[in-house]
Amino acid sequence: MAHNADTAPRSTVVALVGADSDELLTGLADVPALVALSLREAEPAVAAHLVASVSMPYVVHDADPLEHVASAWVELYEERATLGSLEAEVGALLSLFASGEAVMPDYYVVAGPEAIEGTWRHWWLGALAHHAPSRVLPVEASGTALRARLRSLPASRPWPEPEAWLPRVHFDIPDRVGLRDQPGAA
Repeated sequence: MAHNADTAPRSTVVALVGADSDELLTGLADVPALVALSLREAEPAVAAHLVASVSMPYVVHDADPLEHVASAWVELYEERATLGSLEAEVGALLSLFASGEAVMPDYYVVAGPEAIEGTWRHWWLGALAHHAPSRVLPVEASGTALRARLRSLPASRPWPEPEAWLPRVHFDIPDRVGLRDQPGAA
């Protein structure tokens, strides 16, 4: 991802996705050393700029840079879109990452995973988590649970560079992702 010292986020960046993110973000307003931003409607470049401008140790927001890739992946496996649609979204996102107009969060916190239905659950907890398991964290959709999760973010290897895995994300098949190279996997 093309960030220089001036444009790279200085904070630990957490994307809050899933159930009740608006209410959960609002509930973080009084947490010290943390800025909660509602950026879901912002253009990726605007969201990236705002995230990079934060000087607090943590920034939690609801703008998912992978949103269009995720939608295309889900639609592909629900047979509502083509592989070409997914490839186009991946290409567009990789261009945004390369230009510094999108920022991959350090962590994804998935609120209320039990309420996420079907293929979307496979995206969050399978296809995405497969690439950095300790960076996609399910949490109950409550302020108390979210605060506890944010206090105990695990140290782990960072995300691989998006250009190393996003072009192959179509091989992360629902109900199969993460099973290859596992003993006893079919």
